[in-house]
Amino acid sequence: MANELRKIIHIDMDAFFASVELRERPDLKDLPVVISSHHPRAVVAAASYPARVFGLRSAMSMGQAKKLCPQVIVIEPNFEKYREVSAQIHQIFQQYTTLIEPLSLDEAYLDVTENLKNIPSATEVATQIRSDIFKMTGLTASAGVAPNKFLAKIASDWNKPNGLFVIKPHQVMQFIQDLALSKIPGVGKVTHEKLNQLNLHTLGDLQKIEENVLIHHFGKYGKQLYLYAQGIDHRPVKAERERQQISKEITFDDDYNLDQCAPTWQPLTTKIWQSLDKKQLTARGVNVKLKLKNFQVLQHSKSFKHPLQSPQELLQVVMQLLNEMHIDPNFQFRLVGAGVYQLQPIQEESQLSLW
Repeated sequence: MANELRKIIHIDMDAFFASVELRERPDLKDLPVVISSHHPRAVVAAASYPARVFGLRSAMSMGQAKKLCPQVIVIEPNFEKYREVSAQIHQIFQQYTTLIEPLSLDEAYLDVTENLKNIPSATEVATQIRSDIFKMTGLTASAGVAPNKFLAKIASDWNKPNGLFVIKPHQVMQFIQDLALSKIPGVGKVTHEKLNQLNLHTLGDLQKIEENVLIHHFGKYGKQLYLYAQGIDHRPVKAERERQQISKEITFDDDYNLDQCAPTWQPLTTKIWQSLDKKQLTARGVNVKLKLKNFQVLQHSKSFKHPLQSPQELLQVVMQLLNEMHIDPNFQFRLVGAGVYQLQPIQEESQLSLW
């Protein structure tokens, strides 16, 4: 099967934001450190490994983090610096393959089936990449090597931090047999509870269930679960710009209803447009995001055939999306954000329009 002949590496930097900061503060290396703003409503962007011992993790509110670990050390995030280091890491990837799919600043899939250095072993490629990253940045990365994306992502988490884990094609079925379903990317709390209710706990359990039964319970995702249970994932590594997006958010000091949020949309869209301008990009997709005071997130997005022409048009689309969401006027929000995706360089757009 072609799927089994691919060599995929998932690289995941270890506690990336925290590790970048700790390079300059080695005195804090063994202490619980989180990256977070000092904003009263802030959430943790990253936690060092000593902080994780106390149960601290990314996306946790700082209020909760301080309860769990009163002695936590807070460092303000510097995303410009993280982007620079991420760019360095990507330069390393580019020496080995052109098929790179970034998931975030600190995580990417690489297809090294055919690689630029003609190294026959994907394990050797992963070893060299991790070594290059350490030499260039002083940071450690964990890597998973497998015949597909689904397994490579699970593998990169297996020996964290600073680990390498390899699943060879002939080991796939044995590896997944006892694998907990919570390990599957995309299985969230609700899906996991539903699987438990059906008395399904491992991928081995899932292998006994027919595809139509899984589709009945989980819709389209049931088909994906069925394939995962066979160790199959046909998704290619997508080296394309459509994955990128530019987004801006504002966290409020108090909780605001939708009307009170209204003045924030124009400055947000102006900032997004300035970023597009600076990077000489156009966008065909727009999304909005609102976080309720109980941390529930409401989102809506839309893409268009033609790129947006002006910041006014972007603001107009954001307003249209909000309108389509029919948000309860009594809802209280702690954060609002907007973003653009399906990005392309401006000159590419003008060339396209000639055809």
